[in-house]
Amino acid sequence: MNNKGVELLKDVINNNYHNVRLDNMSYDDNEFYYEFKSDEQVSENDFEKLENEIKKIDNSVYIKLLRISGVYYEGNANNEMITRIVGKAFANKEELNKYNQFIEEAKERDHRKIGQDLDLFCFSDYVGAGLPLFTPRGTIIIDELKREMERVCRKYGFEKVSCPSLADISLFETSGHASKFNDELFRVESPKGHKFVLKPVQCPHHTQIFASKLRSYKDLPIRYMESDKQYRAELQGAVGNSLSRVYAITVEDGHVFCTRDQVKQEIINICNLIKDFYSRMGLWDNHWVSLSVRDYDHPEKYIGEKSDWDLCENLLQEISNELGLDAKRCEGEAALYGPKLDFMFKDALDREIQIPTVQLDFATPKRFGLSYIDENGEKQSPVMVHRAVLGSYERFLVLLLEQSKGVLPIWLSPVQVNIVPISAKYQGEYCEKLKQLLIDEDIRASYDDSEDRFNKKIMNSNIMKNPYTLIIGDNERDNNLVSYRKYGSEETVSMPIDKFIKYIKEEIKKR
Repeated sequence: MNNKGVELLKDVINNNYHNVRLDNMSYDDNEFYYEFKSDEQVSENDFEKLENEIKKIDNSVYIKLLRISGVYYEGNANNEMITRIVGKAFANKEELNKYNQFIEEAKERDHRKIGQDLDLFCFSDYVGAGLPLFTPRGTIIIDELKREMERVCRKYGFEKVSCPSLADISLFETSGHASKFNDELFRVESPKGHKFVLKPVQCPHHTQIFASKLRSYKDLPIRYMESDKQYRAELQGAVGNSLSRVYAITVEDGHVFCTRDQVKQEIINICNLIKDFYSRMGLWDNHWVSLSVRDYDHPEKYIGEKSDWDLCENLLQEISNELGLDAKRCEGEAALYGPKLDFMFKDALDREIQIPTVQLDFATPKRFGLSYIDENGEKQSPVMVHRAVLGSYERFLVLLLEQSKGVLPIWLSPVQVNIVPISAKYQGEYCEKLKQLLIDEDIRASYDDSEDRFNKKIMNSNIMKNPYTLIIGDNERDNNLVSYRKYGSEETVSMPIDKFIKYIKEEIKKR
């Protein structure tokens, strides 16, 4: 239906606006879009009129126009800015009504709304679009995710490293990123003559840690992990006040240097690591796997030798079969240096989002001249495995917030226990003492000492989706007790403070 929908939209645009030009249309099973430039300005306020005009032409198709944005003609920043309207077509009114209900539900799941309501992140015109600022509450979530990632990755032998955000351009010229992604590089210069590049990826830096000393086959595999900022010069029209696409990306990244004999087991271990983490997050069931291979008609787009590519692609297919990943072969989706397994999830709008990835790379170690000494005293080139489990923290937070509607597990929640007195005048001192006691036990606690009425404080605690709200009255104060309500429940449970602390700490340990 979307092919018919985009043709109808094109007809209506051309009938209602003057001098329509530079137009282009595209569609798939999910949506369609029509791009154009005209003498009149078009906005979302025109959507209802356009939908009605389409209905007049063909009343057998039901159209929902979804969004409008400015894009560069043919995706080239040197070209004119044109208008893109995105829509979706339906075969009947029932399908359209069902989709409208879905959209209303999705609005409540929008990570931008949740982020504002829960005070997690913000944007500033002074700082710039595409550069999110995480508040104290949002930073807690990011930091807890980092700690959890490090904990899980250490189980699989990864060690944490730290690299600067700047590098000489020669690093990325050698890796091949400078020529392949030249338009995405942020180049940095100083009045003193410094010329650097903000790192778009972390793998070249990690090769230099490996290269810093002589390596033996007994040292391998060597596994590095790092969560740090990367910088990509996205098209200006593609970023905004959303975490979905940003200039500064906080990436959870890892690289393994190993022998050819070790590489299969390393990839299997990483696939198990991914399953381990996403199962704990409750996200594992809703995914599929892509075996991303090269574009065989355009080998010039990649680095490395054909024989290595053949070996790598066959190995990933073998692993997919053994692990039951049922990976779908996707030509032209490989990385610059090798094929990969991409794990695809669905967000709250049922759109696919790629987060975890495992990438096999024979080329990069050779380009940097990396070597180790084998058991015969000969120099050999190691194999490099790139992996991202959580991937971009920003994009992962989009997935997490929209799937959960902002109701986070207690270990991730910015405030784990919120204390609400029936009367701050009579229970305030006890609440302050209780708050400090919880903080001393590494429990994130807050105390609502505002002048709001008691019921308003309870409502505010629920709005902030605090996992536990403590209700403190004279009885709790006089008997060293706490009474708590779990988020989403009206049941109130009372117990001694020490027992509550033990209970909460056990809840936090659960993943």
